[in-house]
Amino acid sequence: MHKKELVLLSQTTALERLLYRLPEQHPQRQFLQVELYRSAAGERGEARLVRKLVEFSPEENYRFLQNVCLSLGEWKIQMDGLLLTERGVIIIESKNISGRLHFDNQTGEFARTDVEGVRTVMEDPAIQLNKHIRFLTKFFKLHKIQLPVKGIVVFTSKQCEFITKPQTTDVCKTYQLIDYLFNILSSFPDSSIRSNLVKIDKLLQKHQTPYKRLPLCQLYAINPGELQTGIFCDSCKSLRMVRKKRCGWICELCQSIDINAFETTIREYFSLVHNQLSNKMLRQYCNIESPFVASRLLSTFEFDTAGALRNRTYQLKNKD
Repeated sequence: MHKKELVLLSQTTALERLLYRLPEQHPQRQFLQVELYRSAAGERGEARLVRKLVEFSPEENYRFLQNVCLSLGEWKIQMDGLLLTERGVIIIESKNISGRLHFDNQTGEFARTDVEGVRTVMEDPAIQLNKHIRFLTKFFKLHKIQLPVKGIVVFTSKQCEFITKPQTTDVCKTYQLIDYLFNILSSFPDSSIRSNLVKIDKLLQKHQTPYKRLPLCQLYAINPGELQTGIFCDSCKSLRMVRKKRCGWICELCQSIDINAFETTIREYFSLVHNQLSNKMLRQYCNIESPFVASRLLSTFEFDTAGALRNRTYQLKNKD
């Protein structure tokens, strides 16, 4: 029997599910709603950036990679985007920051002033970009890849205004990105030797070290015992899905059928509660009475397991 491999929910979907399971009067609800808004806005900004890259069509071959995570010993980085071309590589850092943006070239500080006039000093994204450029340059040197590395910071919010820009780093808005990319591309030295992008892509994929997300209850110091239990209905947002042999999972309230309800709930457990799951934990979280039913349901997915059958624990498949 082919077993399904599970992955975590997106950060935005996980935050949505966390809010549905928390009591209405939970003290962190307002803070989590702000976190959800920021996460959703960030995802929309990244989607706009990807759509914009459709317009990038140089004469030479290129590849665009998203969410590239690499490490050199204890030095780990996560790059939002990596544009591989035959002449050079461009790191793309995506920032969803709105308001009036000010880069102080004398102090090296970066500040945002919001619509209410509140000024906030923030970490300069140009510093992060420069760190990634240094890392990738060293990584390429270790693997004998002779490609120059440059980068750009893209502000994806539609409600941002540059008051000043850094003197030594390219920053732009999403709609300006393509022109900036072509300018950077033209600054790379022209060589008769073209790099093998397939080889470089495979090397990067081989050395990917995915960012290990903390379950949200651990990240936000929430007691998992505060979460309401049951299998979530995506239609009416209740936790009243029950298993029916002929049709899969059906909601007791709205009668909606969702064949993936249980699968999504397991992904939700790993995203919210813990990186390990047991038969007992599953039954408590999903309101399943029978350990035999829980065992059969778990057997349909591909996990890394530990322990004997009675005390077995399950983890999402390690892709390292």
